[in-house]
Amino acid sequence: MPRAVTSKFLSRKIPRSGVTSTGLNLKRLRRYSLTERPSKVALNAFARATPRGSSFQTFFESLPRILAGKSLHRLVDAIVTAHKDRKPILVLLGAHVLKVGLSPLIVEMIEKRIVTAIATNGAGIIHDFELAFQGQTSEEVAQALADGSFGMARETADFLNGAISEGAKKGVGLGQSVGRWIQTKRLRFRSLSIFAAAFSAKIPATVHVAIGADIIHQHPSCDGAALGATSLADFRTLTQVVSGLGHGGVVMNVGSAVILPEVFLKAVSTCRNLGFPVKDFTAANLDMIPHYRPYQNVLVRPTALGGEAINLIGHHEILIPLLHAAVMERLGSK
Repeated sequence: MPRAVTSKFLSRKIPRSGVTSTGLNLKRLRRYSLTERPSKVALNAFARATPRGSSFQTFFESLPRILAGKSLHRLVDAIVTAHKDRKPILVLLGAHVLKVGLSPLIVEMIEKRIVTAIATNGAGIIHDFELAFQGQTSEEVAQALADGSFGMARETADFLNGAISEGAKKGVGLGQSVGRWIQTKRLRFRSLSIFAAAFSAKIPATVHVAIGADIIHQHPSCDGAALGATSLADFRTLTQVVSGLGHGGVVMNVGSAVILPEVFLKAVSTCRNLGFPVKDFTAANLDMIPHYRPYQNVLVRPTALGGEAINLIGHHEILIPLLHAAVMERLGSK
């Protein structure tokens, strides 16, 4: 800074009302009583110690009503209210949810008509079938990729591609086609299949495919026309589900970072274009790390006209059992 400017600045007189010869006059601060100040955290929101051997309900009620603890309680409230009011409860599932052993919980919520619609990406049917077929799934990708054997399981491709081709001939969606085959062919571990459960419960279970993204697309049994036709049919089924979300429904995105948030956003736009009041619903995202598309396409943009957005960050293998148990307790379903 030039000397002339510096000297001029330093020569300015500072009002004496708020300063002393040694600096600011802190005695002139405006203060208030703590008892009059609004506080964001209060004792009634604190966690509570639970006695040894307490019930799950006692434990759940002991969670602090602060941040994620409060959000989890709000989500349970929304699901319970939607169930009692017969509003849709749509779950968008990434395949990881099935890989970490959560199928039995999803199946039970389908059977109890708590979850009223399911949507997955293409990987969802792969892990669902393999669990139903042999009670295990998920291969070591890096090891299998080295010799080109990754994704080359014969049964997985032939079964799923067969179900999809038959579904296309019958004019039904991909999810329904897979669920029917798993159920009617009586696979040994079919009780683990969310698609078989949805088929039996007669609720929508849709699959939204990115062609080339799933291992069954590598095989000669894959029919691109059938894949596209059945997945498009599923998009239209999902759109019909979304049309009923307004005024009390719930949508949860659990573990899909890209495909399902994108599909959901287009379904919302289509419904609003057709005049359906898709607003004032609860949108939740549950994942282990934040992602852009779930945050924007499930939480922020769809609820801009009204509704509640709940973002819970944590591992699915912990969050989903907590959510499942809390909802079941509240509804008396255990």
